[in-house]
Amino acid sequence: MAPKLSIFLPVYNEEDNLIRLNEKIFQAMAALGHSFEIIYVDDGSSDRSLEYLKQFAAADSRVKVIGFRRNYGQTAAMAAGIAAASGEVLIPMDADLQNDPADIVRLLAKLDEGYDVVSGWRKDRQDAFITRTFPSRLANGLISKIGGVPLHDYGCSLKAYRREVLKDVNLYGEMHRFIPIYAAWAGARVAEIPVAHYPRTAGQSKYGLSRTIKVIFDMVTIKFMASYLTKPIYVFGWAGVVAFAISIFSGVFACLMKFASWPKHADFIQTPLPVLAMMMLGLGVQFFLMGLIAEMLVRTYHESQGKQIYTIKTKLNFDESEAANERK
Repeated sequence: MAPKLSIFLPVYNEEDNLIRLNEKIFQAMAALGHSFEIIYVDDGSSDRSLEYLKQFAAADSRVKVIGFRRNYGQTAAMAAGIAAASGEVLIPMDADLQNDPADIVRLLAKLDEGYDVVSGWRKDRQDAFITRTFPSRLANGLISKIGGVPLHDYGCSLKAYRREVLKDVNLYGEMHRFIPIYAAWAGARVAEIPVAHYPRTAGQSKYGLSRTIKVIFDMVTIKFMASYLTKPIYVFGWAGVVAFAISIFSGVFACLMKFASWPKHADFIQTPLPVLAMMMLGLGVQFFLMGLIAEMLVRTYHESQGKQIYTIKTKLNFDESEAANERK
């Protein structure tokens, strides 16, 4: 029988946190009283994280472990957790002990009010302000404006999803944080509640300022995928119109310089600006559009052939029916 809850956690070099984390999850689940499974996804850890996870799985069949062959990143680990989960409600969270499993009961209570997605908000965030909190606030504001879903904290991993919300979600890049946007675009009801956030006491953060830039790039991509995937001619067409307008303007101006001697004292031969402007415009348009085409090709490559964005080395406590479901 499928459990009520599927809790899945990406793990990357968190050996100092795992024992305490596992204990806290089991304590929270005991107080809650629902059937559950815990899915740890080891993202190619180089420390003893996978060894600890194997011990947890050996001690309790409700603990399931997926081990990647190498480090693929948090989004790939999230995607593996979603694919392997069998519960009615899916709950991702971090493995660094900065999230509190006790908050799961509050997420579920909000979900029971009729929402499809409940997102955690680290209102009192315990991270470095300059390198983590401030860039995150800027990114969250931009994401909310572009995505149309006003959340304070897209980066908080602790969320609760009804299973059907994640059924057709495919993740790339850093796009796991945009699942509430995907869900809202599909008609799901999204809510947000404050959750506890603790300072990291062991291990090191795997993310820095550069991640904010990547998130913004991914935001541009999903906006394009949502608005123009079935009508890319709108993008290509407008780019062509702009390029054509500049071409006409440059041509007319060049003719005026050559044949009408306007403006005075201007030398057509010694003026490289029209050529330079056209060359840079052409290069810019080509590079940008090539990037968008590449994004579409990546999705076609993976989805048309049923390919995953990760490869798995180890799976523990999964039966054949669950493995078959994951392959579908």
